[in-house]
Amino acid sequence: MENKLAQNFKFFGLIKFALPTMIMVFFVSLYVMVDGVFVSRFVNTSAFAAINIVYPLFSLLFAISTMLASGGSALVAKKMGEQKNKRAKQYFSLIVISSAIIGLIFALICLIFIKPILYILGSNDLIYEYCYDYIVPILIFSPLCILQMIFHSFFIAAGKPKIGLIATFTGGTTNIIFDYIFIAVMGMGISGAAYGTIAGFIAQNTIGFFYFTFKRKGALYFVKPSLNLLAIVKSCYNGIAEFIGNLSVSVTTFLFNIEMMKYIGVDGVAAITIVLYAEFILTSIFYGYSSGVAPIFSYNYGSKNTYRLKNTFKISMIFIILSSVLIYLFSIPAAPYIIDIFAKENMHVFYIALKGFFIFAVSFLFTGINIFSAAMFTAFSNGKIASIIMFLRTLVFLSLAILLLPLILNINGIWLAVPTTEFLSILVSIFYFLRYRKIYNFC
Repeated sequence: MENKLAQNFKFFGLIKFALPTMIMVFFVSLYVMVDGVFVSRFVNTSAFAAINIVYPLFSLLFAISTMLASGGSALVAKKMGEQKNKRAKQYFSLIVISSAIIGLIFALICLIFIKPILYILGSNDLIYEYCYDYIVPILIFSPLCILQMIFHSFFIAAGKPKIGLIATFTGGTTNIIFDYIFIAVMGMGISGAAYGTIAGFIAQNTIGFFYFTFKRKGALYFVKPSLNLLAIVKSCYNGIAEFIGNLSVSVTTFLFNIEMMKYIGVDGVAAITIVLYAEFILTSIFYGYSSGVAPIFSYNYGSKNTYRLKNTFKISMIFIILSSVLIYLFSIPAAPYIIDIFAKENMHVFYIALKGFFIFAVSFLFTGINIFSAAMFTAFSNGKIASIIMFLRTLVFLSLAILLLPLILNINGIWLAVPTTEFLSILVSIFYFLRYRKIYNFC
């Protein structure tokens, strides 16, 4: 049976293949946002701000998981393209086991030093308990958090994005239901949001474990792994761009919080949190599409099919540019309704977030290509170029913009930081497209 990654995709065929992953990532972003919605509605503003204070720690965990997931799936998909199917299964099994162990180590280190970590991130005596009650349960279940991303990526590599969508939808729905039960019904406060998230992890991982354990006729399933440390190193190297990107989110979220606290206070932190949540939702289509087509690039690169590489790249560029314009045009009239999910119209936070959103939204015109470029070079197992793009975009440009623009433009400088960063980053992406187009033959 031919691997689905080997198809000669037309425009709508490629979109159809990536669609389950786009929906999947949308649900992931949605149920990450759900905690904030329930906490802002049923607890208080301080608890809502606490979620953003501890977010850098959660983002670090997410960085580790995406590094292993994207880098590992690129390695496995390439082996499948080379027709080394037994080795692909061994690598897959090894990556899953190693990811769980890494999650345990991460949790242990963080829990030992949790108090100083939370104060370094910006917590104070007023919100320390909120921060602690939210992040500690999630840390305890760190292996499940990592594994949900691993299964997410390998469902795509196995040519089964629809099952990945079912798993993510199940996890997201479970999270929403238990958030409501724990917070709105049982009154567990911010800790209820954490346990709701954990319930989602458990649901999603259960599907992953059952599929890859018992579906023995699929492209990927669990086998006895060979202890190959080089495969783990290659997976980490391949996914280093995603690690840098998510790690940078930790740093830049911290800087956003510090700057907002300086210029506006707690309401400013809440406002930037709302806008960043909105960005996560609206740009999820780019992350989903890039994740969905990445194994296709890896497979055809492994099988040296130049025609299909060029075809996939061409379709991708058309889709991303059209989507970028449509998302920007949609976001402007939708802004008041998105913000109202978190803050009522009569609240000060609402007006801060709304004003900032209209400036921030310009970034949607550039974000898609930057996300795609890093994902594509990761798919080619070129972690170096992918990491350069991601490092400049998510850390260097953004950190400098957050720190320097407010000195010139005051609060508007904070809101302009992301649009400025994305514009500069798209120039870097174009440069590497042109430089490597003949090496990988994708255009």
